[in-house]
Amino acid sequence: MPTHSAKHLIIGGGIIGCSVAYHLARAGEKDVVVLEKASITEGATWHAAGLVGQLRSSRNTTRMLKKSVELYDRLEAETGMAFDWKKVGSLRLAATKDRLLEAKRLATMAQSFDLEMNIITPEEAKELFPYIDTKGLEGAAFIPSDGHVDPASLCQAIAAGARKHGAQIRQGVKVLDFKVVDGRIAEVETDEGTWEAETVTIAAGMWSREVGAKLGLTVPACAVEHQYIVTEPLPDTDTDTDSVKDLPTLRDPERLVYYKPDAGGRLVIGGYEEGTLPFGDDGIPGEFVRQLLPDNLDRFGPLAELAAKVTPVINDVGIRSVINGPIPYSADGDFVLGWQPGFDNLMMATGFLYGIAAGGGAGEMIAEWILEGRPSLDLWPLDVRRFSPHHGTKRFMYPRAVEHYEYHYKQRYPGQEYQTARNLRLSPLHDRLEKAGAIFGSKNGWERPLWFAPDGVPQEDQLAFINPGYNKYVAEEHRAVREGVALIDQTSFSKFELVGPGALDLLQKLAACNIDKPVGAVIYAQFCNETGGIEADITITRTGQDSFYLVTGSGFGVHDEDWIRRHMPTDGTVHLIELTSARAVINIVGPKARAVLQAVSENDLSNDAFPFATAQEIIVGMAKVRAARIGYVGELGWELHVPTEFAAHVYDTLWQAGQAHGIRNIGYRAIESLRMEKGYLYWSGDITPDYTPIEAGLGFRVHLKSKGDFLGRDVLEKQKAEGPSQVLCTFVTDQNLPVSGGEPILLNGKTVSLATSAAWGHTVEKTILMGYLPADMASETAFDCVVFGDTHAITRVAGPLYDPENHRLKA
Repeated sequence: MPTHSAKHLIIGGGIIGCSVAYHLARAGEKDVVVLEKASITEGATWHAAGLVGQLRSSRNTTRMLKKSVELYDRLEAETGMAFDWKKVGSLRLAATKDRLLEAKRLATMAQSFDLEMNIITPEEAKELFPYIDTKGLEGAAFIPSDGHVDPASLCQAIAAGARKHGAQIRQGVKVLDFKVVDGRIAEVETDEGTWEAETVTIAAGMWSREVGAKLGLTVPACAVEHQYIVTEPLPDTDTDTDSVKDLPTLRDPERLVYYKPDAGGRLVIGGYEEGTLPFGDDGIPGEFVRQLLPDNLDRFGPLAELAAKVTPVINDVGIRSVINGPIPYSADGDFVLGWQPGFDNLMMATGFLYGIAAGGGAGEMIAEWILEGRPSLDLWPLDVRRFSPHHGTKRFMYPRAVEHYEYHYKQRYPGQEYQTARNLRLSPLHDRLEKAGAIFGSKNGWERPLWFAPDGVPQEDQLAFINPGYNKYVAEEHRAVREGVALIDQTSFSKFELVGPGALDLLQKLAACNIDKPVGAVIYAQFCNETGGIEADITITRTGQDSFYLVTGSGFGVHDEDWIRRHMPTDGTVHLIELTSARAVINIVGPKARAVLQAVSENDLSNDAFPFATAQEIIVGMAKVRAARIGYVGELGWELHVPTEFAAHVYDTLWQAGQAHGIRNIGYRAIESLRMEKGYLYWSGDITPDYTPIEAGLGFRVHLKSKGDFLGRDVLEKQKAEGPSQVLCTFVTDQNLPVSGGEPILLNGKTVSLATSAAWGHTVEKTILMGYLPADMASETAFDCVVFGDTHAITRVAGPLYDPENHRLKA
């Protein structure tokens, strides 16, 4: 029998755990309890450097970090506890022309996120931070609302706020084990007795992996070594330490280093070097309470040399101390948040590389997630469901975390791929495509062709901020789809079978469209939440009266499976079976696709016999495959879902039959251009839980008359009757702009949106952007977008740009 009870039990008393408790208690929740095995702050929080930067690559992650700053602005007044919050701004140096382009791209992104970030000259940067050497600098970027803080004092202040609102923080309590009943944590065993709770949150930092292992989880969070030094006081600061403490924080990514002003005229200098060491890969040694690791000046030496080029003054001061401590990390360098699949009441809150910057906002979002079922901001880039089980294995996670660490500041271009932990999930066609010149990217462990290098072209990616070298080859692949015939290996699709007498009822509850279609129908569907937001974007084929075949994106399988399972009845009338590894997918597309496929099939593939949006079992060569006449590029085509062992045979058969028609392989970069011309949407970018189908222009997939109740119906019914408050629009320009998404969209000089997707359309010969506008602006046509700091005129148009009547698709 449990000896203790709580409504919300939080494991871990670092800044994240304390922040979750604070926000739950501040929201009025009672019986909020934090269990900390030592004392609060004594894991990684106490030795964190304490920089608070807000800009991240995702708008909603940036918004979350802005919430941290809002909390830190008010917390001292609320709790009476000082924590040395200095809102002095942050400075980012650009030591090369590419770094200046990178800074301009970040500033453009910040503008679209409503975060002030200014591009300044080297001389202006030196006025802000007089110790830098401007020689060779191309410029800098400055965010005035960033700052720095004393991490341990901040955590204590947040803990004090949590206690003030009624939360308990119990220190010296170690979690030993769990009891799970029917997918729910029923009991948490500790060295002070057993706890029961409605919700359990793992916020145990670098111990989260070990805590999760007690539940049978491979948590994709770990730790790596990170070093920084604290200098002796800088010259001439004995009587004027304000000259240091009022400096902004400083980052020079080209030289891999960062700076934080410290007390007494000192500087904290750290960085992200090559070859850091994983920590705890064989288990965290002992209790590891308020401990550091032996310093490694040999490894830090190259950073110190680079720092001396940035601020030569450090050549004249000594090192007061060297801090080498483990910092949390994850399998992709970002946080691990959200409801854990397979459990009804387990919330994850771990993997916080920049936990001090994120702590305040992340605690608020996690509290909302616990109380409302979802946060007010869609946080897909941080969601635990972006990971598959392989991400948490040691062989994947630690090498990838070390590589992410190395590239924390290293130059990265749009589309650049990581190189560790590769060749994990291989299509049956992988070797053939590699011999054909494929340059592979990785998605959820799958190797997928990005583009194909023709004979004589090096088989390596050609990246740049402006006009990357691969563009001309992608253009050729694009034209092959529009004018001829092409094969696309899409084996990495996540695939499921939903079967049972309750399957139709479940899908009717989840989908906004009517799923009760004849056997063989292929249905494009959105699964919405209670607010009408799009939780999943799925293609469903009805394969029998009580059986359905579901296909979703390569990286969305865990997420979508979890969404379905959380709504499945528990009476055994529905079963969900993953088939991803059982089926390869070969997409044959283009105006000549029918001629090639018909030449090797025993079935009638005419338009009358095999209409658009239907699926049939057909013969290709000697193999029976499921052919679905559907696609994502806007041309005649079939997705062939092939038993894995027949995939190579089907590919070879099609390839030989296509030689007379100039058949080509194409990769995913061509798909992006093709789908943008057609106005097809991408979940996690153009459509997310933040947007409804009505707002996204998918109202034709919302069937209010032909079906009964479904999740989000009330919201969508109201939007159909009254109109939405925002709508997804298409914008174009004849200029070939170096866009990749996230660019601000302006009306009369004011930022009104950002590009959810952007690409050059090789057929329509226009740059295409998508972005949401307030409904009262959606009739305007003249807009601007900002690309690398430069403003360009764009025009809102009615989309799609290519084949709006679907004549080619349904040919």
